[in-house]
Amino acid sequence: MSAEQLYLILIIILFILAITDLVVGVSNDAVNFLVAAYGSKSGPMWLILLVASLGVFVGAVFSNGMMEVARKGIFNPQMFTFSQIILIFVAVMLTDIILLDFFNTFGFPTSTTVSLVFELLGAAVAISLYAISQTHNGNLAQYINASRSLLIISGILLSIVVAFIVGAFVQFFARLLFTFEYEKNYKYFGSLWGGFSFAVITYFMFIKGFKNSAFSDAAWVQWALAHKGLILGVIFIGSTAIFEILKSIFNIDILKIVVLTGTFALAMAFAGNDLVNFIGVPLAGYSSFQFWVHSHVPPDQYTMEALAGKVHVSPLFLIGAGLIMILTLWFSRKARTVIETSVNLARQDTGYERFGASPISRSIVRATINFANLLNQITPKRVRIWIEKRFELKNRKPQNNDSAFDLIRASVNLVVASALIAMATSYKLPLSTTYVTFMVAMGTSLADRAWGRESAVYRVTGVISVIGGWFLTALIAFTIALTIGFIIAYFKGYAIATLIVVDIFLIYHSRIIHRRRQEKEQEQKQFFALDKDINEENVFDKAKTTILRELIKVKDILELVKDGLINTDRRKLKNAVQIAESLKDNSKYIKKNIYRIIQALREDMINAAQFYVQAVDHLREIANAAVYLTRRVHEHVENNHAPFNHAQKKDFLEIWEIVYQFVQKVINVMENNDIQEIEKIRAWKNDILGIFEEKKEAEIKRIQQAQVDPTTSNLLLNSLVEFKNLILFFNRILKAYKRFYTYKALLKTNVVPMT
Repeated sequence: MSAEQLYLILIIILFILAITDLVVGVSNDAVNFLVAAYGSKSGPMWLILLVASLGVFVGAVFSNGMMEVARKGIFNPQMFTFSQIILIFVAVMLTDIILLDFFNTFGFPTSTTVSLVFELLGAAVAISLYAISQTHNGNLAQYINASRSLLIISGILLSIVVAFIVGAFVQFFARLLFTFEYEKNYKYFGSLWGGFSFAVITYFMFIKGFKNSAFSDAAWVQWALAHKGLILGVIFIGSTAIFEILKSIFNIDILKIVVLTGTFALAMAFAGNDLVNFIGVPLAGYSSFQFWVHSHVPPDQYTMEALAGKVHVSPLFLIGAGLIMILTLWFSRKARTVIETSVNLARQDTGYERFGASPISRSIVRATINFANLLNQITPKRVRIWIEKRFELKNRKPQNNDSAFDLIRASVNLVVASALIAMATSYKLPLSTTYVTFMVAMGTSLADRAWGRESAVYRVTGVISVIGGWFLTALIAFTIALTIGFIIAYFKGYAIATLIVVDIFLIYHSRIIHRRRQEKEQEQKQFFALDKDINEENVFDKAKTTILRELIKVKDILELVKDGLINTDRRKLKNAVQIAESLKDNSKYIKKNIYRIIQALREDMINAAQFYVQAVDHLREIANAAVYLTRRVHEHVENNHAPFNHAQKKDFLEIWEIVYQFVQKVINVMENNDIQEIEKIRAWKNDILGIFEEKKEAEIKRIQQAQVDPTTSNLLLNSLVEFKNLILFFNRILKAYKRFYTYKALLKTNVVPMT
């Protein structure tokens, strides 16, 4: 195989990797332009995706074809030969796919720009050090432009703080103006707000979209920049007048138009500017290949000065990339996961919280509360009362129950993000569009009091986790690219083939992890959605179904414990632990949701509420018993301890069979409403407890006679304790269910017992 054919294969590999990178990259960056429209439900999902798709396609087609970041700025291309530059690009693409797919799997938005820059830096450092070691000539400073990376880091730090503060500030005054019942003031100020928003978004489209596009006219751009005040004024007056007509005569919600326009603008800017993050590297590799082929110089001698010049890209590449990005928007599940992370942290109401509390978040919330109390003390009473009325608590939930926040906040998110990005672009300040849009959304959430005392610690933990991931992005990108760069430099083609296989394996494995996480989160979210369609007629059935669904898991746990322990199957025992942990988590979420169920009941149905609370408490105890049982059995087998002897095995299986049958009978009663069986089962419970005592005494005798090992005795005795707990709390759930069912029957006859 000739050198030309070999490098052509590498270029093809780069483009295949680029397609994969487009998919994983767009899945992450979709959060930049979809959150506002998606969270406010400014239209059906198909319409939001259609508007975003049009923006992506226009941005891709009108994209600047120079792809500067991938070719120069981070490193000095003239210091590298063609064979070295290709290795840098391959290392970058392999790293980018792994990194972005990792963030997508866990639903964390990150910056594709930052990842690309530090991947280029890491790979370039690796290849530079390899080249220096081979030639014993030059130093790293000649190869790398480190000042560019430091400038990006400083810009990121500044943009995070500024975006959060400005977002909170603007949202606070916007809410003071419109309140949560914004329809009243919307009649007077809606058109002005819409005109202002539209003017800012339009200016943003010009600065980030058309100004640097491959098809823009330089003279027109210069004139527009010189007269931007006039242009903004004309757009503001014209759009305000049009919005007033649409609002007053045609009764059109102009805020939805503003949000969808902003979605289009951000999508267009994303495709037009961030496209380099996904295809810039393979296109730079393709350009390098073309330069080298026409030079007729050996690949390890041809230096890449040509990359420092302007290299235009075929529109076909841009159109193809745009189409792949659009398909990803429509069909990527991971894109929805990343979007839902931002929406979940920004939503107005309480409910399912993806993140837990942490010491840092508790300290921040505590300090914020103290600061708020201080502000209240120094704020005049009249002003404080007026502000509280504008932020009326009872009206804080979005009017559309399916939306996470209202259109006022959605429009503020888009306007502030557009203004900040356009301003930074005008002054050539580096920033990340992902970081700006996310932090603006978090700032507006804080100002809108979406982070109440019930949810603040969880939301703050989420924001800290996302921001921490941002800083890790640079470190991880640099480290992985550096490592891969060294591996490729020393092992060449063998390393590339192996790393491609590793990438494929990691992506496949991440899909499995993502699916499992989605299933678990979806299951937990169900417990916070019970109140959406609950009423007096179906509250009994919904409560029973919720409890019953979790109780059935105990059967699966028992089967796995028996098979895993008797057959020394660690995989089954690990699965049993996972199901038990899931049962415990779900019981916690059900308990958190109790108040929603109670709110759905009439005041004279308080007995039903008590029964449900009792059943949930018993479910939590069952979950705890299941966790303790599975952990002890799994630990015993995992540590390779001795199995039960014949007598212990016989006792364990007898007890296991009794417990399994008891659990099955309780579940059958609840499934079939077979109330007549309840007393028989409860009487059987007393016999079972007597058998437990017999088995316990038998094991104690074996211990005294030194017939058993300490570890197996401890396991059997602990198992007896947890089996007993399962029997007791299943019996109590059965008792609560009988009262629950009896009360339901009395309710139908309007003979409701007094509390």
